[in-house]
Amino acid sequence: MQSRLRVQGHPIQPMLVTFPYGLFVCAAIFDLADVAGGPVFFGEAGYWTAVAALVAAALTAIAGMVDLWDVPPDNTRRIAITFNLVNAGMSGLFLLSCLVRADAPHRGAAPALLLLELLALAVGGVGVRLGARLIHHFDPEARKGPLLTRTVEEGPPVNAVLDTPRPSVRRGAARF
Repeated sequence: MQSRLRVQGHPIQPMLVTFPYGLFVCAAIFDLADVAGGPVFFGEAGYWTAVAALVAAALTAIAGMVDLWDVPPDNTRRIAITFNLVNAGMSGLFLLSCLVRADAPHRGAAPALLLLELLALAVGGVGVRLGARLIHHFDPEARKGPLLTRTVEEGPPVNAVLDTPRPSVRRGAARF
């Protein structure tokens, strides 16, 4: 399967999905610091980080829906739909947390909201596992293992370009 949305030959959706996941984790860390008694700023930062993650998740969902059109109707399609639904569930839980905090004066997190966010991250962990299965299914290079453990014979051809040595120039000397 070739993704319709590509940048220099690479599908966009797997690249985009890292942003909401990373931002959701950062939001939960900020909220954990806020609940643990940190400065009020942590609660505010956690809220706005979660809002940024929701925007990134919406863009990722759009890219995922475009890619879903090309998935063959078999077990892979079911995994792709489940992947998108799990990501939507994680985003929905964070959206609920943001909606509850939207009217608060400092938008700080409460322990119950932190537990909701941790539940959302656990749901997101299922999404990570499903996404890894999809990548291994569609990307033959991913089946070979990490790039650093491959030998040169297994990977793409390597072109080495040697620079010619530059003449040494003394500091302050003019070049003609």
